[in-house]
Amino acid sequence: MTVDSAPTKVTAGVGETAALLERLDAFIEAEIVPLQQADDNERFFDHRREWARTDFENGGVPRGEWEELLAEMKRRADAAGFLRHDMPTGLGGNDATSLEMALIRQHLARRGLGLHNDLQDESSVVGNFPTVRLVWTFGTDDQRAEFCEDAIVGRKRLAFGLTEAAHGSDATWMETRAVKRGSDWVISGEKAWNTGMHNATHDIVFARTSGRDGEAKGISAFIVPVPTPGLEIERFRWTFNMPTDHAEIALDGVVVPDSAMLGGEGEGLSVAQQFVHENRIRQAASSLGAGRHCIDLSVARANERVTFGQPLSRRQAIQWPLVELATEAQMLEALIRETAAELDERPALEISDKVAMCNYRANRFCCDAADRAMQVHGGLGYSRDMPFEHIYRHHRRYRITEGAEEIQMRKVAGYLFGFAGPNRT
Repeated sequence: MTVDSAPTKVTAGVGETAALLERLDAFIEAEIVPLQQADDNERFFDHRREWARTDFENGGVPRGEWEELLAEMKRRADAAGFLRHDMPTGLGGNDATSLEMALIRQHLARRGLGLHNDLQDESSVVGNFPTVRLVWTFGTDDQRAEFCEDAIVGRKRLAFGLTEAAHGSDATWMETRAVKRGSDWVISGEKAWNTGMHNATHDIVFARTSGRDGEAKGISAFIVPVPTPGLEIERFRWTFNMPTDHAEIALDGVVVPDSAMLGGEGEGLSVAQQFVHENRIRQAASSLGAGRHCIDLSVARANERVTFGQPLSRRQAIQWPLVELATEAQMLEALIRETAAELDERPALEISDKVAMCNYRANRFCCDAADRAMQVHGGLGYSRDMPFEHIYRHHRRYRITEGAEEIQMRKVAGYLFGFAGPNRT
């Protein structure tokens, strides 16, 4: 019997990405670490991080100096050729695969807190631009020309308005409506958790234009200028993880031209689905990396800390919980890489259940790892001198956004029992 020794697509992809990760690390050490250490920029990452980043007197939105530091990081990453790596070649990128982006996000998150990769803002030396992807995929030539380049370099900011106060995961029941009037559309309704509105130049607003409540068809997406008559930002909701950019907005007779529609009329749910599918697998990879960072620090702490004359690492009470987490991390890594590789070759809806598995399990794992790290570190772990409270607060959000855990499990159940997916009976 012969054994096929040819590398799998996952193994080959990991090997090809290794050199890129080495170049990224070198760039971070040469350019980004010194920037973080300059001018007391460490205040955005050490025990002062929440206070330094948050404009508490202005609704809890990000401070201008924090966002300017992020913008400078992006400018340097763009000049070095890393920022657009995920973008299509038509936008100066390398059209990275889903597998490659999963490997990159896991690697950068495992490095820990730092200017190189701040997930609270989805800000990284290798940019994540989901709204640019949406315009590039579904937009007209004019929309691509108007928004894509400007959104990458920060001249424009596209917020995302899908969720409503009474409708989150049940988005097909949204109450926001858009009615055709001549060559214009008139939008009325409200949106909650409208991410990015504090500095948005435009908002991607989803509204029902036809069909009945609960139907997937009949929802359309519109690129709405901010500000515009009839659109009011009512408040920014304060959250577990500050600063916040999640607004509640009201739309009262907002008029936009037909050219503002993104994608086909009634096909807006496809726009939203691409957004969440792409983000789910990347969130999973980031959560895996951050969770492994918590394990790394906990192992180092257990080896260094001596109690009752012996290192903590000699105690089974310390060993076994970390063994469980390390085992789960290994299994998640295999699942995430395999699923990301499949996303590069198959339609997302064919393996939507596996994407859901990756997302809800990895996000939960990260929260468990941060919690365990606090316990291993004792009082120090509970303090802001360590990164665990920040990691926990941020990744706890991921267990709700882009589809709550329950929605992800519902998806898996649908595929498992034949209620949904390619084997639907």
